Amino acid sequence: MFDSLKNKFSGLVDGVSSKKITEKDLNKILEDFELSLLESDVSMKVSEKIVNELKKKLTGEKISLTSNKKDFVKIAVEETLTEILEYKKYDIFKEIEKKRKAGEIFSIAFVGFNGTGKTTTIAKFGKLLSDKGYKVVIAASDTFRAGSIEQLCLHAEKIGIKVIKHNYGADPAAVAFDAINHAKARGIDVVLIDTAGRSEMNRNLMDEMKKLIRVSNPNMKIFVGDSLAGNAVAEQAEKFSEIGLDGSILTKVDADSRGGAALSISYITEKPILFIGTGQGYDDLEPFDPKWLVERILP
Repeated sequence: MFDSLKNKFSGLVDGVSSKKITEKDLNKILEDFELSLLESDVSMKVSEKIVNELKKKLTGEKISLTSNKKDFVKIAVEETLTEILEYKKYDIFKEIEKKRKAGEIFSIAFVGFNGTGKTTTIAKFGKLLSDKGYKVVIAASDTFRAGSIEQLCLHAEKIGIKVIKHNYGADPAAVAFDAINHAKARGIDVVLIDTAGRSEMNRNLMDEMKKLIRVSNPNMKIFVGDSLAGNAVAEQAEKFSEIGLDGSILTKVDADSRGGAALSISYITEKPILFIGTGQGYDDLEPFDPKWLVERILP
């Protein structure tokens, strides 16, 4: 995975290392490099950020006085990528445990575009929580898309988690509200709230989701993005940031040969990527470590 980005950074390191670099030479190399980043699904904003940071780090005496230019360039790239990917850690399980000890529930709203794997991700996360000994219920607040409730119930049945649901066309906020009350009445630890996959152009649906957030007041709001969606995932993440995201989950990482989505989402939302989906199984959800991505991108 991430072969495309790895090749781009390899080209940068080799290009800068080939001779003593002047600012003029560096401008040309970084101009070509920026185009190659865009080809690897890194958004325009993030590509510009990476190039500008590398220019600051590589221009001038530092590069000309370094005996091993290749290592110097690699370190500069590693620092730049780490700065983009590393945001304040949010330990979900620690926060859930705090709530449980206080006799309170912990609720999480999952938002994202249609087709990102959001429903499957909720099931994966629900199983992860169940495996850790937490009691979980899921709110089927996607009452808009045909088949969404049945799909969610099928996943939930397989992992042994109850779903609170209403009919299609019902108020999504009411479903979330009922699920939270259900959890409070039955000593359930965590409520996972599914939401309708929205188009960033559909203002009515976005307003409906904001209402759901106001009514349910979740402890966390997680954006679920598809790593194969190209630059669209950055645009989606930026739009969903309107509701105040706390982090992201990136799906289909196992099939991603480009790798640009992770860099784009982190930078656009200014929030950490919490987990990555690495397969179709319910256990294929792993905590995200920025160092893991950097190691796979760097030559």
